[in-house]
Amino acid sequence: MGKIQLPAIIHVVAVLVSAIVITIPATVVVAVPLGRLVTPEFFNNIRNKAGSNCKGKHFYTRRAFLKAAKSYPRFGHLDSVEESKREIAAFFAHVSHETGDLCYTEEIERGTYCDSSASQYPCAPGKKYYGRGPIQLTWNYNYGACGKANNFDGLKNPDIVAKNAVIAWKTGLWFWMKSVRPVVKQGFGATIRRVNGGECNGGSPAAVAARVKYYRAYCRSFGITPGPNISC
Repeated sequence: MGKIQLPAIIHVVAVLVSAIVITIPATVVVAVPLGRLVTPEFFNNIRNKAGSNCKGKHFYTRRAFLKAAKSYPRFGHLDSVEESKREIAAFFAHVSHETGDLCYTEEIERGTYCDSSASQYPCAPGKKYYGRGPIQLTWNYNYGACGKANNFDGLKNPDIVAKNAVIAWKTGLWFWMKSVRPVVKQGFGATIRRVNGGECNGGSPAAVAARVKYYRAYCRSFGITPGPNISC
């Protein structure tokens, strides 16, 4: 066998290195574990605002949230750490507003919320599909679809959302990833439109202002700016 000359070896190595460098993507995302962002301090600062008689104060736990988030591993992981933090801040801003700082597990006004036209998810006799959970899951079609995605019967047993903390958080994350995540990069205002668009365009300026106030506060706690387009 003939000897391979050193210059030839160097040339081959250089070609291989060039190929490797070319295939490296332009943007490398370093995923920060969700638990390092949603710290006990961050979570407790929200929960501690709720009164001692609030059911949700002891129902919505950080442990249950992190366990539920394992079913939605893309949550809180965007193109940069800053964008990821903004998503988490936005999510908890809406959660804080919808639940009164993790106080309420169910809507105060408990309507039926049965849309008979949603034939794929027919309402069960005697069941009501009012707001429950951290994002206040509402309507039979959402309970049906969310239950199917998360292995619980949301149509026959909607009450489980207010009784099982992990399922409760899963409903919030399910709605977020399905309906809100696609517009997160457009700014916090776009997320308000997805969570409760009726508040926008003068529908309820006070509610919009409250959501924005939460969002700004959580962005500050993360040491980031809130970004553009934060209202609607």
